[in-house]
Amino acid sequence: MQSITLHDKTFELFLEAPVIDRAIGKMAEQMNRELAGSNPLFLGILNGAFMFASDLMKQITIPGSELCFLKIASYRGTSSGGEIRELIGLDRDPAGRTVVILEDVVDTGKSMQYLLELLKQKEVETIRVASLFFKPKSLICQVPVDYYGLELENDFVVGRGLDYDGLGRNLPDLYKLSK
Repeated sequence: MQSITLHDKTFELFLEAPVIDRAIGKMAEQMNRELAGSNPLFLGILNGAFMFASDLMKQITIPGSELCFLKIASYRGTSSGGEIRELIGLDRDPAGRTVVILEDVVDTGKSMQYLLELLKQKEVETIRVASLFFKPKSLICQVPVDYYGLELENDFVVGRGLDYDGLGRNLPDLYKLSK
């Protein structure tokens, strides 16, 4: 599909699935090298990172790796409201472990800043941030992004876990809002 309509907006094909898959593969290779022997806890941020977490974890070969999820929310429509709410909490004790936050996109950095503060209170050994997509020009909060798949401009995108008011997460490709 070259374009799709979700609710009242039209989106155009931006990145096809094979490009995204290759980026995830490179991230997994780097993590397998750098995190070997660390017994990492991968923390997928719902809802957006579920597809990324699934695709990435199939390629993680580090013994003792675990995956759990945390759900927070800050977006309504096409913009971040700024207020971050924790909707589903952490169900594993991360104390003394390497925690790798898996996020669909880091844009303003507000959600990531919240997560980093939350994890620092849990006495983790090391925190790493992995984002499928990264929008460095959108950053308001300076947060570390240790691993990212693809760098994007400040366009509103859907697909591959990202949504517009609940629609579009299931798309294997990435689409950007038409001008």
